[in-house]
Amino acid sequence: MPNIIKYREVVSDDWFVLRLNEGDTPQTVTVPEGKVIIPLAVWHAQEATLSSRSPKAIWLSPDELAEDIKTDINTFDVIAIDFPQFMDGRGYSTAYNLRARLKFTGELRAIGDVLRDQLFYMKRVGFDAFAVRADKDIHDALKGLTDFSEKYQTSWDEKNPLYRRTHRDVVNAG
Repeated sequence: MPNIIKYREVVSDDWFVLRLNEGDTPQTVTVPEGKVIIPLAVWHAQEATLSSRSPKAIWLSPDELAEDIKTDINTFDVIAIDFPQFMDGRGYSTAYNLRARLKFTGELRAIGDVLRDQLFYMKRVGFDAFAVRADKDIHDALKGLTDFSEKYQTSWDEKNPLYRRTHRDVVNAG
């Protein structure tokens, strides 16, 4: 079983990410039993069948928006966001919108080309689980969550900017 980072710990991952193979369509792909994270297109195509399963999980591609699942958001135990390339940052906005605007409280997982350099920033926008790229050391990646000791801006994990969190003595220069 592969490992993931979840809530700042390396743990076994008991979820399977379903990706469509060549020739598969969202309507015809067979979704195996058990803990499967399915593409949003498969959820939409097979919702009538899949809605009775428990637990439920989906993943969003970079061009799919948080608003695309607004009506079903409380149905899912896990929502994963795919990062097909390290340089594609659209998933950060999607994650933030899921947490801040749509109030998703379940597990929010980053999948795909996930590297240590991203983890600190992914945590800031609401991710709490990370499927680090298989060719990278997951224990080294875990350290990425603590690369920085201070946060200047507000975000999902820090509601106040640094200037509101520090006390400064005002010195009168005149």
